[in-house]
Amino acid sequence: MEMNDRINTYYPSMTKSEQKVARCVLEHPDNLIYLSVTELADFAGTGETTVMRFCRKIGFKGYQDFKLMLAQGLPKRQTQADGEQGAGGGDYADHLYALMVGVLQSSLGMLDREQLQQAVDALDQARYVQFFGVGSSGITALDAKNRFLRIGRRVEANSDSHIQSMMAVTMGAGDVAFGISVSGSTLDTNDMLMKAKQNGAKVIAMTNYAKSPIASIADIVLLTAGKESPLEGGSVGAKVSQLFIIDLLCQGLEQLHAEETKRMKELTARAVIDRIY
Repeated sequence: MEMNDRINTYYPSMTKSEQKVARCVLEHPDNLIYLSVTELADFAGTGETTVMRFCRKIGFKGYQDFKLMLAQGLPKRQTQADGEQGAGGGDYADHLYALMVGVLQSSLGMLDREQLQQAVDALDQARYVQFFGVGSSGITALDAKNRFLRIGRRVEANSDSHIQSMMAVTMGAGDVAFGISVSGSTLDTNDMLMKAKQNGAKVIAMTNYAKSPIASIADIVLLTAGKESPLEGGSVGAKVSQLFIIDLLCQGLEQLHAEETKRMKELTARAVIDRIY
């Protein structure tokens, strides 16, 4: 069933608040695929629970399931437009390069330097740092671990959700739980951060959405660019923005301890040098 038909079928049985969400979807489908559940709730003038009830009422498991179907109903108009931009001169390499430059420019423009400095200070003072992320953001967490280890920082990241859960509940005061989620609505990551926070850990979140569930959990929020639709999970643009923020954090730590960082870079480089021809 087409999304509009599905919504119109259930519309009479919806509450007034749910009908507000329905009207937003019917009137602005192209924009909604890039909104977090919190942003859609604000846009419709309702609460997150109302958005979730709306999604379930029209037959979806949750908001992400709903957005995926919504995106699948828009491909012709949107992918055609994207294709025309990329095929302008027939050179998709130039197009992709321009997109990546745009993502970095957006990342810099969105950067809250006060939040960045707070994150650097928290990481510097932390007794222990654990990066949390799943899927593509889990790969960024592992990249962050590698980057931080190179400058002598004791950090951890693990792709196993059971290990992540055990690590979260063993964190406490003086520790930093660093969550990475493009959507800000990743259940596993948000659950880990909440567990860590309840045990006294400070929470840093890196996300594309200032208004999202992960942002409401975090003490410090670092925004990334390169928003992606449900059909673009793991996009290179989002990854570039995440790695840009990770590098900024490392650079901030290096400036605080220049000599020690230099020594640790040399030490870690020598530790792997005999593994390279």
